[in-house]
Amino acid sequence: MKISVERAALLKAMSRAQGVVERRTTIPILSNVLLEASGDTLSIRATDLDVEVLEQIPALVEQAGATTAPAHMLHDIVRKLPDGAQATLIDDPATGRLEVRAGRSDFRLATLPREDFPVMATADYACDFEAPAKVLRRLFDKAKFAISTEETRYYLNGVYMHVAEGAEGKTLRCVATDGHRLARVDAPLPVGAESMPGVIVPRKTVGELNRLLSDDEAVIQVGVSETKIRFRADGVALTSKVIDGSFPDYTRVIPQGNPKRMEVDAAEFAAAVDRVATVSSERSRAVKLALSEDRLVLSVNAPDSGAATEEVAVAYSEEPLEIGFNARYLLEIAGQVDRENAVFLFNNSGDPTLVREGDDESAVYVVMPMRV
Repeated sequence: MKISVERAALLKAMSRAQGVVERRTTIPILSNVLLEASGDTLSIRATDLDVEVLEQIPALVEQAGATTAPAHMLHDIVRKLPDGAQATLIDDPATGRLEVRAGRSDFRLATLPREDFPVMATADYACDFEAPAKVLRRLFDKAKFAISTEETRYYLNGVYMHVAEGAEGKTLRCVATDGHRLARVDAPLPVGAESMPGVIVPRKTVGELNRLLSDDEAVIQVGVSETKIRFRADGVALTSKVIDGSFPDYTRVIPQGNPKRMEVDAAEFAAAVDRVATVSSERSRAVKLALSEDRLVLSVNAPDSGAATEEVAVAYSEEPLEIGFNARYLLEIAGQVDRENAVFLFNNSGDPTLVREGDDESAVYVVMPMRV
């Protein structure tokens, strides 16, 4: 194999690929990327056996062929090459080395046989549809903060994507929860997605999706089966196994008809929570919200390190209420609010609180209170 490729294109592809490759793996071939050159393209494939990314970039192919090379090392080499450089990759099967040349630099990397590289079996996708990148990005970005990191409840370690009944008919919905907070985000149902089976997209895949969905103008082709999900756009395909499990009935924990409504400037609220939480020794320390007519007092009392209070102007006209929350959860939810105002709907100090963006019900968040 002998090819020439532009640094910028190779760097972009390698950044995507090395995101999938685990830094610590007991299977040596999984530390490598598969490089395949034919026609006028270079295909770069990386996998951790659960997620696979395949990208095709233009290349000047003098000699077709394939090999595997260490993903992180090749990425670092390409990253350190000067802007505008042209990289030449030459594979020598006799020595088991991949030579990377650019300008006066010359690197020789150890390779492994391409036959050892595991390629994910192609699936028959029961449902294929197209959706704008910015729609999918909003769905996953707004939900992912609530994904559980608790390995024992593996079915919560991802975002549940499914077709649901919304206020205005059928919607494409993403839900994530860790038992302490929940995010439910809706988007108009794309044409062709009506028959989509509900799938739980793993946390790592959601993270890698960000790179694919960065272009607002892109249209993403989505394929969904019972066991896999695939996202494709502009020569890049991200395929992932989905989590094998049943997502719990989340509708039961979303409060209906919480009567006490508070409206607050989201940025101002987040900044105030962040300030008062500074005195607590752990980030998980509870922040107390004391509500009275058009007035909110945030307070933290940490016996070992001190106390803090801050008053925030709000719109509130119900009876006084005191309720405590984990400071980090409040910050994360406030960070999701795109509009100026966040609306909090309370019942009492022991019940879940509903948060939404103004009157927009396409994204709602639920947070459990804490004793303070």
